[in-house]
Amino acid sequence: MPAPPTARRSARPWVVVALGFAAIVFDGYDLIVYGSAVPALLADPQWQLTPPQVGAIGSYALLGMFVGAVGAGALTDRFGRRRMFLAALAWFSVMMLAVAAAPTPELLGLARFAAGLGFGGIAPIAIALVVEWAPPRRRNLLNAVMLCGFPIGGVLAALAGIALLEQAGFRTLFALGALPLVTLLPLAAVLLPESPSFAPAVRARGARDRALLRGRAGVALALFALANVAGFLLVYGLNTWLPQLMRQAGYALGSAIAFLLVFNIGAVAGGLAGSALADRYGSRWVATGAFAAGVVSIGLLSQPLPPVLLYLLIAVAGAASVGTQIVVFGYVALHYDDAHRATALGISTGIGRLGAVAGPLVGGYLLASGLGLGWNFAAFAAVALVGALTALAVPPRSTPAARSAPVPVAAPAS
Repeated sequence: MPAPPTARRSARPWVVVALGFAAIVFDGYDLIVYGSAVPALLADPQWQLTPPQVGAIGSYALLGMFVGAVGAGALTDRFGRRRMFLAALAWFSVMMLAVAAAPTPELLGLARFAAGLGFGGIAPIAIALVVEWAPPRRRNLLNAVMLCGFPIGGVLAALAGIALLEQAGFRTLFALGALPLVTLLPLAAVLLPESPSFAPAVRARGARDRALLRGRAGVALALFALANVAGFLLVYGLNTWLPQLMRQAGYALGSAIAFLLVFNIGAVAGGLAGSALADRYGSRWVATGAFAAGVVSIGLLSQPLPPVLLYLLIAVAGAASVGTQIVVFGYVALHYDDAHRATALGISTGIGRLGAVAGPLVGGYLLASGLGLGWNFAAFAAVALVGALTALAVPPRSTPAARSAPVPVAAPAS
């Protein structure tokens, strides 16, 4: 006997969270696996790449994410969350096959840029879907559960690097990123519903878009964009260069990649705990405090420390970078109403991707400069301080946070 309509409605948020989570796992894997591949790229005798060149190639995907996030945010509010989710997922999966097959560094960078168009789109689309399906008092937490797929993807990237990099090479690591084509995409095409608020949002769209850029809303959007710049610079700078920084500190390759694993485990814990606290106390104070924890933990990583304390600090740094970025996503999503949400997420995260572009470049040039481990980590700690100050400065909404009246539940996707 089919489940009654109320049961289907109550189960649907978990379907959305599960599908979004799986997509973000692949998104995180595809992005962070580049950091696991960096030692092999630097050691490749044919390509003979320098650290700044490897950092530049790493940034191309993130530049593509800037374009993809801004474009997808606006298109999602116009054409629907479900349709754009499927398109972004299919696109970045196909492009990961092109990344794996790239015969030259230049084509590797071009393929990473193309894949970045899909990487950038998937997060704002998935966040809008989850926030609009979640019960109002659990929006931050369910959004965090979904977004924890990103650091879990990072954990899988680190494990794949440990298990496969030396034996199978970096191309195998990249090729695994195409698995959604035969796993997740068919499931999402059958099970993913459209947002229940999409049709009303489209009807009301016209004049509201301009209001997003004016007055207090415009100031908030600019500050959210800057907070995203800081957060993404930490996420991608540290995920790309942490293994190499720890190798510079004297650790073997396996141990250095293990630090990346611990970093992303800390990110999962930080994202869940921070978002649960944000549901209770508000995103402003949680985001500010988490960035501040990053200032301290990242700044201390250059010091000679006992192994247990070093691993603990790396986990805290993961919680205060990737975990904090999860809180910031929720902060933006709940600051805006249904009609503006995906667009605001797209603009703020899209501009934030400039920080993601800068992260690998900054790390590469810091390593090449010879300034030393202390200056490298101090630069990332300063970025965390900017994030804390920016999150604190966001003005409150002039109207209640996105707690709009319930809208009719959309018909199941055919």
